[in-house]
Amino acid sequence: MSLIDTGLALCRQATRALEALQPAAQLAARLYVGAAFFRSGLTKIADWETTLALFHDEYRVPLLPPELAALMGTGGELALPVLLVLGLAGRFGALGLSVVNVVAVLSLAEIPEPALQQHVFWGSLLAGIALWGPGKWSLDAWWWPRAGGAAARSALGRA
Repeated sequence: MSLIDTGLALCRQATRALEALQPAAQLAARLYVGAAFFRSGLTKIADWETTLALFHDEYRVPLLPPELAALMGTGGELALPVLLVLGLAGRFGALGLSVVNVVAVLSLAEIPEPALQQHVFWGSLLAGIALWGPGKWSLDAWWWPRAGGAAARSALGRA
């Protein structure tokens, strides 16, 4: 076996090993981002008066009255992470949390650099889930193949 053949064999083995880790990595990303947003939603409902005050005075959500923005943001932070973590309508959950993430960044007049980087990281993980799906360890992966043939495979982005 030549050096090139050995190198190619090692690349194939490494690729198979990395691909075997994909479901765990997708689950870890869903759990990490989902927990961050869900905790934020829990904080908001724990002290609703403070939440309303923040939406009145600090968060500048465009086009929405502060009360509605607070309700929608908190609802999104509590419902969408559940979908994301379960991988049930996982792409929808990821896209919805992406909207919440972007609005959170845009609604603050000043955002410290570390906080901005955290939002960028969350956005990157959410983009990956939206583009490639929630993975094999998700309810979507279990449900859609049972829901029916080619339409299900198409919904999962498979040929």
